[in-house]
Amino acid sequence: MSTYDRRVIEHLLPAVWSPEAAYGIRNPAAPDADMPKGTVDKRAADSLFAHLADIRRAWAACPLELGERRALFLRFALDWPDALIAARDGVTDRAVRYRVERGVGKLAAWLNGRTYIDGYDELEAAA
Repeated sequence: MSTYDRRVIEHLLPAVWSPEAAYGIRNPAAPDADMPKGTVDKRAADSLFAHLADIRRAWAACPLELGERRALFLRFALDWPDALIAARDGVTDRAVRYRVERGVGKLAAWLNGRTYIDGYDELEAAA
C-alpha cells in the first residue's frame, strides 16, 4: 500500500488540470532511457497511472475551502508565485503559503484515508 505525502501531492497536482503534464512526470524507479531493456517484474510495476487517477479523484472529492482550492489552482495549474496570488486575492504572501500548505495537507490526508489535522506532518512524524 502506498501512502501519499506532500512531495508526491505537489509533484502530481499539475496533472489535475493538464493531461499533458503527465508526460513530464518521471518515474524515479524507472531506469535511464539509454539503458538496455530487461525483464519486467509486474509486482514492482510503476504506480504512476494509479497516482494520477487518485489525485484527480481527490481534487474533486476532498473538502477544500475556496481559498485553498484557488491557491492550489493558481500555484500548480498556472505556476503563479506567492506574491502574484497574494496580490490577486488581497492577502499576504504568508496567507498564500498557509493556504497551499493546508490544501496539500488536506489532499494527502484524504488520499491516506485520514482526517486532516493542522500540523498533520508533525503528528505523523511523532507517531
